[in-house]
Amino acid sequence: MSNRKLTTRAARPLLAAMVLCLMLGCEGTTDIERLRQEMYNQSRFEPLEKNTFFADQRASRPWIKGTVARGQLRTDAHLYTGMVNGKPAETFPFPITRKVIQRGRERYNIYCTPCHGYRGDGRGMVVRRGMKQPPSYHIERLQNETPGYFFDVMTNGFGAMYSYASRIKPRDRWAIAAYIRALQLSQNATLEDVPADVRERLENE
Repeated sequence: MSNRKLTTRAARPLLAAMVLCLMLGCEGTTDIERLRQEMYNQSRFEPLEKNTFFADQRASRPWIKGTVARGQLRTDAHLYTGMVNGKPAETFPFPITRKVIQRGRERYNIYCTPCHGYRGDGRGMVVRRGMKQPPSYHIERLQNETPGYFFDVMTNGFGAMYSYASRIKPRDRWAIAAYIRALQLSQNATLEDVPADVRERLENE
């Protein structure tokens, strides 16, 4: 018997084993794929789909009366909308402290300076590069606007400015409005507005 025939006979069991492994492997892969597909297409109801299990035959169940999602109850219209009796609030919904002003400055520098500039004059970096210029906070109209007006603009947008409600929390929007007031005062203050002890130092410099 030639060496070639011996080699062929010896190889047959090995080939059979390889084929068997491949068959088992393919079957296992098929089971895994089927399981994945079943998980992807698992039993569920689409919104407003019919469901005969309930008396009203609706799969979408109504909310239980008297329940409120935690953290979503916003009854303070002044704080969350900036409105009082349907008009922009003329006051802040909480005391404005030095800490609030500092927080407002921080948030303003992050979100507002690209357009409005660090001084609030509407000469931010993107404006200098060709974007539409917003009005200066120091014009008479905006000096006479209420804090609620600035809060409302940040919440809902105005003109070319889009809403920042998803980026800036309500209390931070009020803090920014307070800092805008500080900016307006800083750019339009007179020597008489400076405290006496500081005024004397300024006069002597």
